[in-house]
Amino acid sequence: MKAEIKKIEAQPFLRWAGSKKKILPQLSEYHGKDYKRYVEPFVGSASLFFKLNPKRAILGDINKDLISTYREIKYRLPGVSRELGKLKKGKRRYYQLRKLDEAILTPAQRAARFIYLNRFCFNGLYRTNMKGLFNVPYGGKKAGNIPSNDALSSCAKALKKVRLVSGDFAKTIECVKSGDFVYMDPPFFVEDRRVFKEYSGSIFQKSDLTRLKKWMDKLNKRKIDFVVSYAKCKEAEILGEGYIKKTVKVRRSIAGFSDKRRHSKEYIITNIRRSLRQ
Repeated sequence: MKAEIKKIEAQPFLRWAGSKKKILPQLSEYHGKDYKRYVEPFVGSASLFFKLNPKRAILGDINKDLISTYREIKYRLPGVSRELGKLKKGKRRYYQLRKLDEAILTPAQRAARFIYLNRFCFNGLYRTNMKGLFNVPYGGKKAGNIPSNDALSSCAKALKKVRLVSGDFAKTIECVKSGDFVYMDPPFFVEDRRVFKEYSGSIFQKSDLTRLKKWMDKLNKRKIDFVVSYAKCKEAEILGEGYIKKTVKVRRSIAGFSDKRRHSKEYIITNIRRSLRQ
């Protein structure tokens, strides 16, 4: 009798500032099996995507290195796994890789470097300097470990049914069709307090917030269901106008000192007016 092979569910293999991992149960309630596709224009670590495991999806992000890494995992995982196997955890190795010119690397090596730096950097931040070079410091011994081959294989399988889009969020939303479910988790623009929002070489601005609201209104007019998660602040009122808002608590881990880590409130904003989906 053959031994039963244990199926490993896909989990995010990246750490990401602003991840919604702790409110996935609340977010999952809005999604149902009747949707044709799942669409996410600010994908980050894709925690909700991996949780829902939809049949079809479009995932996009302005961070080209992030999308390139997902593409390598999707199409050429063995090469990425081989390169990751050559990398050893350590502060010295981290800074060697950080300052390495990625232009001299193969696509598999660039993806392995991206995963390594992400796993071992401070709090999973993605920040670049004025030259566009990654400059987050080493995260120390508590930074975590490189994802296992089995974990990456599960992610690769989930990504097989995904279309990946590199670019501004509008580029992804333009792909939306009737019957899609859209989840949007943009970087926070909060004027009256410091919130980390540098997820790529560019910074999410108030003008981007206004553009996002226009896209929300367009989706709503086309009767396409969407959910937006955002910090509870006056700027969020722009996004929430005319829609349903629910407040949830989220423990933030992005802070320079441990005593600054506290529960913050966020909005879940949606145009879905019916009861929770089954």
